Amino acid sequence: MLLINSLLPSPQLWVLYAIAMMLAAVDGLQRPSLDAMIPRVVAHDQLAAASALTSLRWQLGSIVGPAIGGLLLSAGGAAMAYGVDVMTFAGSIVLLWRLSSIRVEGDHDRPTLRHIGEGISYAWSRKDLLGTYAVDLIAMVFAFPYALFPFLAEDLGGAWTLGLLYSAGAVGSLVVTLTSGWTRSVHRHGRAIVLAAAMWGVGIALVGVAHSLAWVLVFLAIAGGADMISGIFRGAMWNQTIPDDVRGRMAGIELLSYSIGPLLGQVRSSAAASLTSLRMSFISGGVLCVVGVGIAAFALPSLWRYDERTSPHAQQQREQRRERDAT
Repeated sequence: MLLINSLLPSPQLWVLYAIAMMLAAVDGLQRPSLDAMIPRVVAHDQLAAASALTSLRWQLGSIVGPAIGGLLLSAGGAAMAYGVDVMTFAGSIVLLWRLSSIRVEGDHDRPTLRHIGEGISYAWSRKDLLGTYAVDLIAMVFAFPYALFPFLAEDLGGAWTLGLLYSAGAVGSLVVTLTSGWTRSVHRHGRAIVLAAAMWGVGIALVGVAHSLAWVLVFLAIAGGADMISGIFRGAMWNQTIPDDVRGRMAGIELLSYSIGPLLGQVRSSAAASLTSLRMSFISGGVLCVVGVGIAAFALPSLWRYDERTSPHAQQQREQRRERDAT
């Protein structure tokens, strides 16, 4: 549809918004299923590594994708860029088609609204799990100032710096992902999530006090790396403790928080910048992130105390995995 629109004599802007909405809706169906598949095919003690590899895919796409898109756009226009995109999706469909189906054993009722309620009840009963959602939501709401990057670019030297600002966080995330072997020796995942989310806030706050492009990029990379650490341990905690029969619903709840947080963060950062200043929006957001994450860790102590070696939920999943592998 994007390719067809680009080939029209007068391409329509509203089509971009409509397709963006459709993409978000389809992703809401696809991502929970994909997230629920990973623990079915990966060993329990390797789920943290699998989470890191999944993140690597996203980070490489975030860095390489826009670069390739820009080259295609400059070489042949939007039609050429969308045409190549169509071919890559065709390749993806072929690979997906060759995957074997993965089914959950046993009889299951048809999905209803009651199933959604049961999923929410399960999440509420797991305060450690609830804490992972809360910490991520707080970090995104208070310290996701990406809407301000164009204005920060003007302050740092011009539009040519904008691409560097957007990619700096992805570079930090990529560095953490490529060196993530150390995560296997960390067992207190809850503390790692809390501390990494707080470090994300510190990095964003430091962007507000830095006045050179080099330091801004360093602090954004630090923030991106911290966010990736938090993401790796959140993914490991989810995959190692959530039962199969609610895994898809928990992935849906996570996707909801993942979608809402950045949107509210854009609104907060823009409002703060208009009421105070550009720099103060970064500083206040980072400080509020650190304070909010600390309050969440205090209010939900089971998150801070979580240890995958002693968690009854993790132990139960390990036993079930052994039994399944034995049969």
